[in-house]
Amino acid sequence: MIILATGSPHRIQFFKELGLDFIAETSSVDEKTNDRPDDPVELVKYLAKLKAEAVAKNYSSGIVIGFDSVGEFDGEILEKVSSRQEAFDRLKKLSGNKHNFFTGIHIIDLDTGKTLTDVAETFAHMRELTDDEIKKFLDQDKNESYKTYALAYDPFGKYSSSFIEKIEGSMFNILQGLPVEKIVVMLKEIEK
Repeated sequence: MIILATGSPHRIQFFKELGLDFIAETSSVDEKTNDRPDDPVELVKYLAKLKAEAVAKNYSSGIVIGFDSVGEFDGEILEKVSSRQEAFDRLKKLSGNKHNFFTGIHIIDLDTGKTLTDVAETFAHMRELTDDEIKKFLDQDKNESYKTYALAYDPFGKYSSSFIEKIEGSMFNILQGLPVEKIVVMLKEIEK
């Protein structure tokens, strides 16, 4: 049994489309913990591990997968934004530049005690955006959460489908925070 340590509807939907049997459970991990690393790669590994371990405590068998994703630009970790203005300011800053997107994956096999941790890194090159383009994109966020809108790439019916000129690395990482090609390899490895 696969247990996803996530409440992300995007990750859950993606696993459904893979045709794998799984359940999903949200962890209660505080992502803003004081002892978290400052380096984005170490941060996503650390938080993915904490989330997987928190959910693993509720099960005696199965494979638990924890995830965490952040962006990074010019040495600044880009986490979820809290307002439309913050989303606008971030997109303005990323306009015409390259930013990184990292997803940490931590897998625990509860039957063997084996664990694996890895990080997917994707580089996104954004074209120059006008203020009107950014506003038009943010207007599409009907829930006014702006959490996933602040890294500006959603090719499925969103205005941002034209924002990214080039992607280096996992496309699924930047689309869903779910580098599926890496996860499949990790699952094969942990089952050896």
